[in-house]
Amino acid sequence: MSAEAKKSGGIPGVALTLAGKLEKLGLRSDNDLILHLPLRYEDETRITAVCDALPGVAAQFEVEVVSSEIAFRPRRQLVCRAQDASGELILRFLNFYPSQQKALQPYTRLRVFGEVRGGFFGTEMIHPRFHAIRDDELLPEALTPVYPTTAGVGQGTLRKLIAAALTRADLADTLPEPLRTQLKLADFGDSVRTLHHPPPVNDIESIETRTEPAWRRICFDELLAQQLSLRHAHAARQARGAPVFHGTGALTKRLLASLPFRLTKAQQRVGKEIAADLAQPHPMQRLLQGDVGSGKTVVAALAMLQAAENGYQAALMAPTEILAEQHYRKLAGWLVPLGIGVAWMASSLKKKDKAAMVQLITSGDATIVVGTHALIEDDVAFHRLGLAIVDEQHRFGVRQRLALKQKAVSPHQLTMSATPIPRTLAMSYYADLDVSAIDELPPGRTPILTKLVSAARRDEVTSRVRDACRGGRQVYWVCPLIEESETLQLKTAEETFEHLTRDLPELRIGLVHGRLKSDEKARVMAAFVAGEVQVLVATTVIEVGVDVPNASLMVIEHAERFGLAQLHQLRGRVGRGAHESACILLFAQPLSENARQRLKIIFENSDGFEIARQDLALRGPGEFIGARQSGMPLLRYADLDDTTLVEQARNTAETMLRDQPDLAERHLRRWMAGREHFLKA
Repeated sequence: MSAEAKKSGGIPGVALTLAGKLEKLGLRSDNDLILHLPLRYEDETRITAVCDALPGVAAQFEVEVVSSEIAFRPRRQLVCRAQDASGELILRFLNFYPSQQKALQPYTRLRVFGEVRGGFFGTEMIHPRFHAIRDDELLPEALTPVYPTTAGVGQGTLRKLIAAALTRADLADTLPEPLRTQLKLADFGDSVRTLHHPPPVNDIESIETRTEPAWRRICFDELLAQQLSLRHAHAARQARGAPVFHGTGALTKRLLASLPFRLTKAQQRVGKEIAADLAQPHPMQRLLQGDVGSGKTVVAALAMLQAAENGYQAALMAPTEILAEQHYRKLAGWLVPLGIGVAWMASSLKKKDKAAMVQLITSGDATIVVGTHALIEDDVAFHRLGLAIVDEQHRFGVRQRLALKQKAVSPHQLTMSATPIPRTLAMSYYADLDVSAIDELPPGRTPILTKLVSAARRDEVTSRVRDACRGGRQVYWVCPLIEESETLQLKTAEETFEHLTRDLPELRIGLVHGRLKSDEKARVMAAFVAGEVQVLVATTVIEVGVDVPNASLMVIEHAERFGLAQLHQLRGRVGRGAHESACILLFAQPLSENARQRLKIIFENSDGFEIARQDLALRGPGEFIGARQSGMPLLRYADLDDTTLVEQARNTAETMLRDQPDLAERHLRRWMAGREHFLKA
């Protein structure tokens, strides 16, 4: 490889300035270029007569310039009149360069591509793509690809770079021939060449909908690369050493004896799975998922005690201060009576208090540490961290999750999520994790009645709030925004608080949102937990972690603005006691089709796994994997709805790692391009 190619990240003939722009697209090598596939295609293989032009449909015309002039009304613009044998076409440029004006001289023959529309002066095109042609210039034989790009990188540049890369790159197949035949997959090289330069087709949509064999092969290869990467990560973890937590179980027995409730069978089962992992000489990496209120915190506490019995520290990191503080109070209440030191770490702590907590953590006096992302700050050093727990893991970035693990040499890791992971997602994005599921709720949880109510009936909802509080119950009223937004026209938490205070003067109403100081937030929350506040007006800071059994009514303002996972989480804040509970979803008309579908799903389903399955189909994987998606640059092309292809890729990964490890390695190099470290999160 030339020195120039090395400087440009492996792409020969690319200057450093352009290489920097290509880097933004993730293009560092010929391999990256050949896998940078088109968004869509334009058909420049045929000429359309001007008289056959259809409004709004992109087409190519061959015309001769009749006249070209600069008009000044209603604004300065370049207007070119051109024609073919069937009619006249006006080319209009609202922004133009002298070079364009020079190119559009009378009698010049042009090929023009773009969409036509009916203008006041006849059929016209605004800012069409054009070039002057010679009499002997042939039409292209393939569709013209349109690629994802960034500022400073034109389509012409990308087309030239990719065409050159296709002549240099190794396009040899990484799938064994018998396996490829069995799965009925096209050749890799043929597939890539077809997608970059597809032959003319009667219907461009047929190739853009990704139904033909070339796209199927690319989607399969992408899924296979992901599966191979995750299995590599899993195997590498198995090869690393980790502290072995056998323990006597004495602390566990004492905790279970002190609890005012008995663990469910599901909690007992996943507790044993985690305990078995912690007793292994390699790092645990387990995902604990359970619906809202299923009791994940106590299972985490049992794992922490197993670490403590072996002389190690355990840390729990949560995404919001309210949730982290709730975990801290609950764990301190359970574990301090057992003689276990529990520390609290958050950005809002005063400098003096923070320093004291850091000292407790560094010295090892704090065996259990609970906090927000403040746990991963540079000044926090653990004495002997053996177990890292991340709650609501999809709400943290890849680097944040890695940073907590890197506070120790090779700790065990437990991630928790109240957003159930659909099976296809678990097979693809979480194939490197062992998964435990708490699939039953503790006894005494009452079913939650869900109601959809138009915002026009707000007065009726206010009356329902009054009745609930008169009956001794408490109410959440959730709003999506803090400050007024002219664009969204949404009610704010402050406005709602004022309206309810005015309409329900006999009730004690509290307000909590993200802009409040921590001590004020804590004071209001404590008052609500104690029953001193009857109605809590809040933003989504209460989405997870708030446990008030006496709260039996949840009102969600502008429910159409929330995602399904959020709605399900919020609804789970009620129904935690023996009282009949309800969740009222207030929505504003008109509803978009997507919002209508979301509200229908949440209204008809209470099972988190079914909601997650339908949410995946509706929204894609982002809701579930969170920032991990940005760390895993895969699945640009594959669709998780194709469960058959996901299954085939998973099985093929196992076969290749066992029987053709050299081909598996080549496949990984082609697709991953050094990004595997993100999988460690």
